[in-house]
Amino acid sequence: MKIAIIGAGGVGGYFGGRLAEGGNEVWFVARGRHLEEIRRGGLRVKSRVGDIHVKPANATDTTAEIGPVDLVVIAVKLWDTDAAIEAAKPLLGPDTAVVSLQNGIDAAERLLAALGRERVLGGTCQIAAAISGPGIIRHTGTLARITVGELDGRQSARTDAFGAACKKAGIDITISTDIERAIWEKFVFLSSFSGVTALTRLPKGPIMSDPDTRDLFNNALMEAIAVARAKGVRVGNDLLEKLMNFADGLPDDMKSSMLGDLERGSRIEVPWLSGKVASLGATLNVPVPVHRVIYQALKPYANGRNTAVTPV
Repeated sequence: MKIAIIGAGGVGGYFGGRLAEGGNEVWFVARGRHLEEIRRGGLRVKSRVGDIHVKPANATDTTAEIGPVDLVVIAVKLWDTDAAIEAAKPLLGPDTAVVSLQNGIDAAERLLAALGRERVLGGTCQIAAAISGPGIIRHTGTLARITVGELDGRQSARTDAFGAACKKAGIDITISTDIERAIWEKFVFLSSFSGVTALTRLPKGPIMSDPDTRDLFNNALMEAIAVARAKGVRVGNDLLEKLMNFADGLPDDMKSSMLGDLERGSRIEVPWLSGKVASLGATLNVPVPVHRVIYQALKPYANGRNTAVTPV
């Protein structure tokens, strides 16, 4: 397949690197020193499941030079979604599909509005990975999973083709017949995990081992699940138990990417995560006090260190 990855950070860099190593023509759309280093020395992925070095690597900041592709993967931070959609347009041929592997629940709707239903796949992923230096992606732990599906639940040649490419590249992928549910179940977990880790400035281990912070995380999950059900999403009755067990199985040193961004003084995605749970809770008349406090406490840091409140 010919695949364009818009956003060569942790998600795009990791999965794009695996797909390139698997024999696909992968183009990384990046910028700055990260782009320069990928062009010069290739893309390196450091991972417990196996390091890779894609060299030479196709990399650009101008999508017009790539030409039409089979699949566009959007993997930028949520505040860059509109710019990524514009960047995707020169990549569109008659049969090009577009999928977002971003966080949150808004991406597919924005893609639909801009590009049309016939092009858009639903997608989500589970991975802890980030840029550790220009041209280098570091994958924490061993979890690296993609779920994609047609928005109407049908099977299709394009999802089958992407599934085959991922499997050949050693990527754990599921083709879902209910991608909305998969996206929402990730959102329930991620909004809660990101929010609680960023609020406490702690990785998973101390949070899950202390009864009070464990209860805080549990309550955040319950609120997000209640919002999903109020929206009519068919999440499983055992979802809370499954997500708590999933969290218990994560490495103790695992942090959310939002906590990493917060520690670096970068922008954080809290408006689209706990902020989204809070706004939906208000609209749907679902009490969400934990997510409301998370959003209120982290909102001063949403645009990065320069907007943080100075302690007194």
